[in-house]
Amino acid sequence: MNEERYMTAPLPPVKPRSMLRHLLATEAAGGVLLMFTAALAIVIANSPWASAYQHLLHLPVGPVLTEKLGPMTVHMWINDGLMAIFFLLVGLEIKRELVDGRLASWEQRRLPALPALMGMAVPALIYLAVSRGEPGLADGWAIPAATDIAFAVGALALLGRHAPLSLKVMLVSVAIIDDMGAVAIIAVFYTSSLNLLALAGAAGIVAVLLACNRLRVVSLWPYLIGVAALWYVTLLSGVHATIAGVVGALLIPYSTGDSEAREASPLLKLEHGLAPWVGFLIVPAFGFANAGVSFGDLGLSDIFAPLPLAIALGLLLGKQLGVFGGVLLAVKTGLASKPHGASWLQIYGVAMLCGIGFTMSLFIGELAFPGQADKIDAAKIGILLGSLLSAVIACLILRFAPKPAD
Repeated sequence: MNEERYMTAPLPPVKPRSMLRHLLATEAAGGVLLMFTAALAIVIANSPWASAYQHLLHLPVGPVLTEKLGPMTVHMWINDGLMAIFFLLVGLEIKRELVDGRLASWEQRRLPALPALMGMAVPALIYLAVSRGEPGLADGWAIPAATDIAFAVGALALLGRHAPLSLKVMLVSVAIIDDMGAVAIIAVFYTSSLNLLALAGAAGIVAVLLACNRLRVVSLWPYLIGVAALWYVTLLSGVHATIAGVVGALLIPYSTGDSEAREASPLLKLEHGLAPWVGFLIVPAFGFANAGVSFGDLGLSDIFAPLPLAIALGLLLGKQLGVFGGVLLAVKTGLASKPHGASWLQIYGVAMLCGIGFTMSLFIGELAFPGQADKIDAAKIGILLGSLLSAVIACLILRFAPKPAD
C-alpha cells in the first residue's frame, strides 16, 4: 500500500477490506448516481411535471413531531430524517480516521488540515465580498464553504488513472475535515431558539451511550436505539436534527486492536452496513429532492444577481485558491510533504475539484434561508453553476495534465 502515501510519514497498517478502496468505490458509484438524480430533478422541474414534483415533495406523510415544523412532508423526512443517517455515516468515518486512519496522528493531519481550513475560509470571504451591501444575504456565507465528497470522488473516478492514488487520498482527507467544519457551522450558526428541556434530554441520552462505552457493550442495537432517541430530542431542541447523527456516531465503540477486533467493532459493522444505503439511496434522494430548480424565466440578470454570483464565485474561485494555497503553504513551509507522485498541476486540478459543493451546499442553503423559496432557488442556481464549472475545469486539467517524471 505504499502507493497510498501522500506524506512521508508512514500510514497505519492496511485495514480490513481496504477501507480506502471501499470508500472510493462506494463514493464514486454513489457520486455518479447523485449526478443522474440531480439532473433528473432539474429536467422534471423544467417540464410539464414540475407541479407534480413540487406536490410530491410537500406532501404530508407523517405526524407532527414538533409544533415548529408542523406536519412532516416528504421533503422534511429527507432533509431532517434521512440526512441524519448521512451525517451518522460522516461521523463514523470521521471517528475512524481520527482514531485509527489517515488522520490518526498530527503528522498525518498537517497536509489536509491547512487546505481544508483555507478551503472553507476563502470561499466564505469571497461570498461576503460579492454579496456585501445586499440585505438578508449574509446568512448564506457558509454555502460555498463545503465540498461534496461523493460528487468529487465520483468525478475523480471517471478519470481513472489520470490522477494518482495519493491525490485521491488527499481529496478524501480534505473532504473529511471539511465535513467536520460543516457540522460545526451547522451546529453553531444555524441553530434556532433552544428548548433547554430537550437539550437536557439529549445530554441524558449521551450519558447513557457513554456508559455503554465504559461498560464495553459491543452489541449494536443499544447504540442504534440511543441514536434514534437522540435524533428525536435534538429535533425538539432547536439544534438541527442531523447533528444527532454525528454526535451519536462519535459514541459508537471502535476497537484499534488486530484485524479481527476491528471487524467486530460496532462502528465498523455499522459503517459497512450504512455506506451502500447512504451512497445509493439517501444522497441520491436528497439530490432529487433539492436540485430541482426551474430555469423557465431565468435570464442573465438572475444568474449574475448577488446571491447566485457570490456562491458560484465562492465555489469556483474560493475553493481552488483556498485548497491549492493551503497545500502550497504547507509544503513550502515544511509543515507537510507534497503528495507522492503528483505534479503541482494535478494538485491544482484536485483543488478545483473541491469546488463541487453540491450536497452540503444545498443543505446549508436550506438552513440559511428557511422559508424563503426565492433565495433558496437563487442559491441553487449559484451552487449548480459553481459546482458544474469546477467539475468541468478540474476534469479537463486532470485529464490532460502530464504525469510527473519520477
